[in-house]
Amino acid sequence: MSGETDLIKLYSQRILELAADIPNTARLEAPDATVKKRSPLCGSTVTVDLSMQDGRVSAYGQDVKACALGQAAASVVGGAIVGRSRAEIMAARDALKAMLKEDGPTPPAPFDGLEVLRPAQAYKNRHASILLALDAAVEASETAEEARTA
Repeated sequence: MSGETDLIKLYSQRILELAADIPNTARLEAPDATVKKRSPLCGSTVTVDLSMQDGRVSAYGQDVKACALGQAAASVVGGAIVGRSRAEIMAARDALKAMLKEDGPTPPAPFDGLEVLRPAQAYKNRHASILLALDAAVEASETAEEARTA
């Protein structure tokens, strides 16, 4: 019974609000890169379209088919990513992973809204879904920068 109570607490009002209002859900017509990531454990998927200019994300679109936790993470990422460099996106992804797996610090601003997902630490089976948006964004930013320098 307490396991169910803990799971209900995990889906806080703030997480549900974020999941219900994901920004940048329109796909880009001509992105520099598109990456689709899937969590094999739960089947959640996130597809990211990304364009970069002068080393920073200039446009971002995403298609999110994930649990409320994955949706909440995608919501924070979608609201914070435009204007960020690949290094900033990688730092946010690494910090989120450390926060979930090692009780590390909250990801740096403007990704600090991911703090709302800290209660998911105890639910290792949810970590992959929570990381999808940033994992896809990191790969897309790498692909976009490689295409520009090729």
